Amino acid sequence: MGTIWAPDLAGKSGPKYQRVADTIRTAVDDGILQCGAKLPPVRELAYQLKITPGTVARAYTILTDEGLLQAEVGRGTFVAERPSQVMDDVWSRQLHLQEAKDPHHVSLFSPRMVDVGQVAALRQVMEKVAKSDAMLFLNYPTRDAYLPVRQAVVDWLDGQPLGPLGEAEVVLTHGGQNGILTVLQTVLQEPQPVILVEDLSYAGFRRAAELLRARVVGVAMDEHGIVPASLELAIRKTGAQVLCTSPEVHNPTGLFTPLQRRQEIVAVARRHGVQILEDDCYRMGEAKAPSYRALAPDMTWHVFSISKNLTPALRVGFALAPTGRAQDLRRAAEYSYFGLAQPLAEITRLLLSDPRTKELTRAVRAEMAKYVRVAVNALGGFELVWNDQVPFLWLKLPAGWRSAAFTRAAEAEGVQIRSADEFALRDGRAPNAVRIGVNGHVSLKRFEEAMQRLRTLLDNPPEQISV
Repeated sequence: MGTIWAPDLAGKSGPKYQRVADTIRTAVDDGILQCGAKLPPVRELAYQLKITPGTVARAYTILTDEGLLQAEVGRGTFVAERPSQVMDDVWSRQLHLQEAKDPHHVSLFSPRMVDVGQVAALRQVMEKVAKSDAMLFLNYPTRDAYLPVRQAVVDWLDGQPLGPLGEAEVVLTHGGQNGILTVLQTVLQEPQPVILVEDLSYAGFRRAAELLRARVVGVAMDEHGIVPASLELAIRKTGAQVLCTSPEVHNPTGLFTPLQRRQEIVAVARRHGVQILEDDCYRMGEAKAPSYRALAPDMTWHVFSISKNLTPALRVGFALAPTGRAQDLRRAAEYSYFGLAQPLAEITRLLLSDPRTKELTRAVRAEMAKYVRVAVNALGGFELVWNDQVPFLWLKLPAGWRSAAFTRAAEAEGVQIRSADEFALRDGRAPNAVRIGVNGHVSLKRFEEAMQRLRTLLDNPPEQISV
């Protein structure tokens, strides 16, 4: 359906923009506007309804924020996929049930960890914690009680290029996302703060910023990551306080920022007094370059977790403060959530202190790499960015495919993937590309079958003629 739909605002009350939004919701619910239907351009609908274009634009923005509509730069506004099971894989148990019932269905929305023995290791650790001193289960957590856990984290990170690090600079968080939010709570101070992110970036940066009423501004990228000149310009224009970036494994493109580019970015940030928040959660293997924390230990906040190396189920992450800012980071964490539950902290200590755990992480990487190679064998003839130490792949679509259309077609074939649109800022431009997560919960055979279904779609783009 194109622009044939003609809404009627009669009988509705409230502000005009809200009446427009309610009318569109009703049309979608009643099936008048179906998934993929293109809505009229803003000016055309405004003319039909005899209202201002700004009123229509506001209604469209509200519905886009809700996920009911999807705006595609240069193409228009469409009715989005229904935001049920596929809207956020992290929170949807239904996806797991669907995979169990339907062998044809495979979710590649988010990476899923293969079990190489960490489940058994966790059970053993939990049994040990269950037999611990009763006071572990009866007291509030304290800073001193966490010292052995923080030291276990420092020992776990030994040999990583993170600069000088002591236990006092480690703060335990509820996963990497909580780490990002805690750092931003520590750093942002102005009434209307601004954070900078890559033009394509992890949505968690934006979600954390929204919670803190911060404005998010994109910075141009190239094949090496953030463009220093664009960073300089963005800082001058916005007065931003912090740059959020993922230099080792960029999410979603998988690119790597080399040392020279990192040094140039540090120089720009230092000239303007901008803090750097370095998200290292997707790195599974060894770092290929010194971290921002190693290059600028006085201005870099480093966040990582065990979600991609061991398990995301524990929701354990770590935030590392810059030199001289450990007390500020601890205060933000303690004021926000007191700290990890003591039994969970003890599980973390025992897990990281066990020398067998690093063997498990190596085994996880080796098994996940098998899935990556299966994907490359199937899709390697296309423009694919991959690394067998990264649990996702970035696929630039061939001519004839738009990312939104491709994700819909893939889902119709039982394969769920993420469009580049999900990683772009609301007013940004997204390439025709998709991110394919590695799903270690299904067999290699099922994963390979899913890759072959994607390959068939790529080999047969739709032929459409618009008039």
